[in-house]
Amino acid sequence: MKIGFDAKRVFKNFTGLGNYSRFVVRALAQTFPENDYLLYTPKVVSHPDVNTIRQLDNVHVRTPNSMVAKLKMSSVWRSYMMGSLADKQGADIFHGLSNELPFRTGSRMKQVVTIHDVLFMRYPNLYNPVDQEIYKRKTKHACKVADRIIAVSQQTADDIITYFGEKWRSKIDVVYQGCHQQFKHEYDPYILQQVKDHYRLPADFLLTVGTMEPRKNAMLILRALEMSKHNLDVPLVIAGKSTAYKKELETFININKLNKQVIFLENVPFSDLPKIYQLARIFIYPSLFEGFGIPIVEALNSKVPVISSKGGCFAEAGGPDSMYVDPESPEELGQAILKILNNPQEANRMIDHGLHYAANFEEERIAADLMRVYRKLSPEVAATTI
Repeated sequence: MKIGFDAKRVFKNFTGLGNYSRFVVRALAQTFPENDYLLYTPKVVSHPDVNTIRQLDNVHVRTPNSMVAKLKMSSVWRSYMMGSLADKQGADIFHGLSNELPFRTGSRMKQVVTIHDVLFMRYPNLYNPVDQEIYKRKTKHACKVADRIIAVSQQTADDIITYFGEKWRSKIDVVYQGCHQQFKHEYDPYILQQVKDHYRLPADFLLTVGTMEPRKNAMLILRALEMSKHNLDVPLVIAGKSTAYKKELETFININKLNKQVIFLENVPFSDLPKIYQLARIFIYPSLFEGFGIPIVEALNSKVPVISSKGGCFAEAGGPDSMYVDPESPEELGQAILKILNNPQEANRMIDHGLHYAANFEEERIAADLMRVYRKLSPEVAATTI
């Protein structure tokens, strides 16, 4: 069977949606090698994570002709020509990996779309009106034309129904995301020490990862540190892309004399991130809302105790043995941090159980779940043994 993908983000993005796209293609190609996987992309780039996928015998890249590139019509090709091309080239299923499907396609092949979140509907104030309308239009179209909709969490599935209609419920499947293999590798102490020295990290530290924006809620951690500073003097490392919100964090840090307790890391190479996770004592993810929460899964695989937010999708990612606090209560967060720091036995239990729970996000399991979705659409796939 032939499965086509909108693979733009496979080649272009090297964080969230790109990592998901490469994870899906690699997992399927390696777990079900009898199929052919066609990657449709406006542009091909060379990158170690991409190159390992392209080397697989059953993965084939498809790009627009030279005229499309010459006329700079890549976006038009992707929206209006890519789907028809995939249909003509014999794709049985076409999978849009990032909230969208082509506006024009053939009538033979089936279509699947992955919806990661609909934050632009829940928090429209975070988006400029033009972008919000574009995201809304593309997502609504994808849900309408898709034969199956993959939601990356039950929270996202519920949001699709809330914001786009009950009528889509019957064609939604929840299939979780996985994380990069680098987070599952146990690094040599010498390598970890090199990373610690390079970033001048302390012996013990708390870690939070993500773009520095209000929704990620790093301010809650600062407030918890300030309220518990007589009992909690472990430094905090905030790793992520800087935005205007960083100034708010810095202002709070300066006013409350936390300068020596907070370390900002920006532009950290992805290859160093798993090592920073493994050096941390506790991973804290107090986000107000997410579609799933991949950093939680990264932390579980890195053997780090996790504290995240109550409600939403966070327990889906963190499992029953992570800790969850009110994302508006610095008191609760401070107590949770101290409970882990002061109880090594509890920390080890969380690590062991968290690593066991992380098996839910292994490549083979997710590939099998995706194939079950495909099986609902094609008799040929239905004959595949999982």
